[in-house]
Amino acid sequence: MRLRKKWWAKPELEKDHKVLFTPAEYKGKWKEFFGNDHPIHLELGCGRGRFINQLATMNTNINYIALDAHNELLVHVLRKANEAHLKNIKIIPINIENIGGIFAQDEIEKIYINFCNPWPNKRHHKRRLTHPNFLRLYQTFAKHGSEIWFKTDDQLLFTDSLGYFEGAGFNELYRTYDLYQSDFHGNIVTEYEERFCKQGIKIKFSRFKINTYNILADAKK
Repeated sequence: MRLRKKWWAKPELEKDHKVLFTPAEYKGKWKEFFGNDHPIHLELGCGRGRFINQLATMNTNINYIALDAHNELLVHVLRKANEAHLKNIKIIPINIENIGGIFAQDEIEKIYINFCNPWPNKRHHKRRLTHPNFLRLYQTFAKHGSEIWFKTDDQLLFTDSLGYFEGAGFNELYRTYDLYQSDFHGNIVTEYEERFCKQGIKIKFSRFKINTYNILADAKK
């Protein structure tokens, strides 16, 4: 996705306390920063923010963090949050491969990955957000037994990702190759999802339980 540069996006983000440009300062202190003991859920690659803003509106007893590398997208996330007067959402402009220094172990209780770049070229597979390199990174800050919800339109990415999750020791809880014909309830439609559905593309969805014990064991060696 190529975005047109918007010079006003970053200055607008910088003016709002919901946006954190130095998130590493809050590592291990996120609940303190939110000012409560509510669970913290994380969306990796939030786009324009329809998904996470709807979640934050529906679940005021959960704190949400939206990550994306593009200020041009995050400014729309911020505007939606402010229009809804949401207090349980924070925004972090960052490349996701750099999130290792932001969260301490057990700080995150659910991760959402929606329609990430499929990186079809084999030499680029390591950039996929479901690649084992990223999964191991998530295990360093996710709470044991928490979940990752993964949604995509791309069949090859979905098939490969199922193998990635299994190889990393994640326990599969749910899988469907056609979300709209499945028995899953409570789906929130993203901007990309709406577009794909209009094109007749089937949406693939899976849920996995995160196992952090192997990561902790390796760290003690």
